[in-house]
Amino acid sequence: MRHPPFPGFRTVHAPFKEAHTVKRTTTAPPVGEVPTAFGISTAPDGVPVAPMLSMFDPMFIGIDEFGQAVTLDLVFHNILVGGEPGGGKSGLLNTITAYAAMADNTRLVLFDGKLVELGPWMDIADEFVGPDLEHALSVLRRLQVVINNRYAWLRAQRRRKLDRQDRMSVILVVLDELALYSATYGTKDQREEFDRLLRDVVARGRACGVPVVAATQRPSVDIIPTSLRDLFGYRAAFRCTTINSSDIVLGRDWASQGYSASDIDPENRGMAYLLAETGVPRRIKAAYLNDAEIYQIADYMAWIRRTNTTALSGTAA
Repeated sequence: MRHPPFPGFRTVHAPFKEAHTVKRTTTAPPVGEVPTAFGISTAPDGVPVAPMLSMFDPMFIGIDEFGQAVTLDLVFHNILVGGEPGGGKSGLLNTITAYAAMADNTRLVLFDGKLVELGPWMDIADEFVGPDLEHALSVLRRLQVVINNRYAWLRAQRRRKLDRQDRMSVILVVLDELALYSATYGTKDQREEFDRLLRDVVARGRACGVPVVAATQRPSVDIIPTSLRDLFGYRAAFRCTTINSSDIVLGRDWASQGYSASDIDPENRGMAYLLAETGVPRRIKAAYLNDAEIYQIADYMAWIRRTNTTALSGTAA
């Protein structure tokens, strides 16, 4: 059943009460054991069991060629994910979304034109946008209001960006199949407005705790304008069919330097080139959650967020 969205996003000035401990009750759904790698405690009654992760900490997203953990500092960055169908894009998106779902003081705004890739997180999201471009435009406009309010607050505080101690919610915006909104659904005017609004959210949201994760098969200029694509500082290129497609995801001329996602074995799903903090692409194997694990985590966190305020103790704006 679809649960009511949290008021902090719909009513952007409504704060949540602080809560420091959470007690297990017998009303918890029988979802089984939740993986402790994400920081969920299985302690007895009276011990905090709310999310202990934070978007201000690097999140684990996979391993590199040497088996070392790969982490991503996402709270002040945007990431564009591209690659052929079945290459692993949605796997990375679900890993990031799962981390955010279990992170303290974090809200989710999800766009999924197919409904099923991010659908498991629907009960957790403040907003879930399906194949409805007008709904997408409405949500982006409201995000603009949140961003405006946050920058007004930062200016009053003589600050330039949000900090962990501010207790203001991180709002993670995740878009799967971006091309459906920017090039397929709605009228031409609506698609152009979508591009303008998203460009503003990507450009300004980063410093005030509104990072954007977007995925599409091939972010060419007819799908994503260059002015928008260049705002994504981080890139992840899964298997691409051509060298040109790889360069479109990672940036121009990386293929000529030996970093081409077209060289990835088609059978090696989840392998990608990640362009992030180091400034040079590196091969990674993205972490993967199967459907059962995704629904297990989503069900558990939906219950946690409904029955306590620790997971969402800050204001949305």
